[in-house]
Amino acid sequence: MKRGSSTIDAGAVSFTVRQEQWDGNIHSHPDQGVVIVVIGKTGGAEKTLLRFNCFDVERSYIYGPEDKNKLCRMDPIVDGNPIGWSIRQLRANLPKMLTAAGYEDTASAVDMDLVGKKLDEVEATAREDAISGRQTVKHNRGTDIFEAGNIRFGLEMRSLRDGDGGLAIHVMSDLVGTPTDPYTSETEILAFDCFRMAPHYHYGPREKNHRIYWDKTLIPDPLEWTLDVLKARKLREMIDAAGYPGVAINLDEDLVASLLPAIEAKAREMQPKAA
Repeated sequence: MKRGSSTIDAGAVSFTVRQEQWDGNIHSHPDQGVVIVVIGKTGGAEKTLLRFNCFDVERSYIYGPEDKNKLCRMDPIVDGNPIGWSIRQLRANLPKMLTAAGYEDTASAVDMDLVGKKLDEVEATAREDAISGRQTVKHNRGTDIFEAGNIRFGLEMRSLRDGDGGLAIHVMSDLVGTPTDPYTSETEILAFDCFRMAPHYHYGPREKNHRIYWDKTLIPDPLEWTLDVLKARKLREMIDAAGYPGVAINLDEDLVASLLPAIEAKAREMQPKAA
């Protein structure tokens, strides 16, 4: 999924910044972040010359995406923030990178004084998009709630405007305060949308919102898959992967297991209503 983009002209090249969300089983993997592309005319045609993927997981850059398509990785440990790293490379090495991508004509025409001034705007736009452009969702908490220690499950029948819908299982936790505090902050940390048409699940829907769409050929019954995953005690690992290690470490797996029969019975009772 792509949001609106911003383009900043810098003479022989221009920079386009946009926020993208990738979905598992649709794109290469579930991810989200900012893309910075360098565009220019070469051989009489406008092309994308360089691309920087400044994502949560995918941190890479591509020489000549439309021609050479050589992908290189950023090192998340050594290189640090991918937006900052990408801007530094553009400031210091843009002509060299364009040449390496096979666009010597554009490289020789670049005005680096102008590029340097325009990169201030590119950086500001990228950093703003990384925060305000992130795709997150806020679901209802559910109509049937099951308390399970430091987490709770909420079951809900959802109906979408496009005609899709089905049972949703929300996994929530109080990240701030307790249920009796006026400042309690309940956050949905996982969501399983067992829909008829486009079933999928979310890691950290309110923060990361990394989505994976089930392959309906291999998983014809998403509710069954979800229940099997919960029974297999994968919940702790999923909560940790969603970005909530403190919740994961305090999860009472035995308590969750004791509640699963009641959760399953209620889920199966509700699910036929989606037909």
